[in-house]
Amino acid sequence: MSKPVNLIVEADGGSRGNPGPAGSGAVVINADTGEVILEVARFIGVATNNVAEYLALKAGLEGALEINPAARILVRMDSKLVVEQMSGRWKIKHPDMAVLAAKAKDVIGNRAVTYEWVPRLQNALADAAANKSMDLRESFDA
Repeated sequence: MSKPVNLIVEADGGSRGNPGPAGSGAVVINADTGEVILEVARFIGVATNNVAEYLALKAGLEGALEINPAARILVRMDSKLVVEQMSGRWKIKHPDMAVLAAKAKDVIGNRAVTYEWVPRLQNALADAAANKSMDLRESFDA
C-alpha cells in the first residue's frame, strides 16, 4: 500500500485552569481521502494552554512524518498564536514558547509545512483528543 503524500495535521491543546491539568491532541488525516489515519493524545500534567498547543503540534508533526517522511503537510489549528508564530509572521517573545517552537521546527527540519488557522468548531477531532487525555489523565495513540 502506498503512503499518503498529502497529510493534514489538526492539533489542539488545552488546560483546565491555565495553568492546570493539560492535554494535547492531534489527528493526522489523508488529505486526498479525508481518512483519519492517526489520533494522538498526550496528558501533559500541569501546564498552560499555549504549552499544550505547541506540544499538540509537535506530536501531530511527529505522527505525520512517521506515516510518510516525504509528505506535504498542512497544519490546521485554532490557536492563532501558534499558527502565526510558526508561520514566522509573529515574533515569539516568551522564552518557553521559543523553546517549544524550536522543538517543533526540529521535527520539521527542512520540509515545507503550511499552517492554517481554523475556527474551533473545525478543529473538533483534535479538541476531543486533547479533552480525552485530560479526562483520563493519560496518553494514547489510536
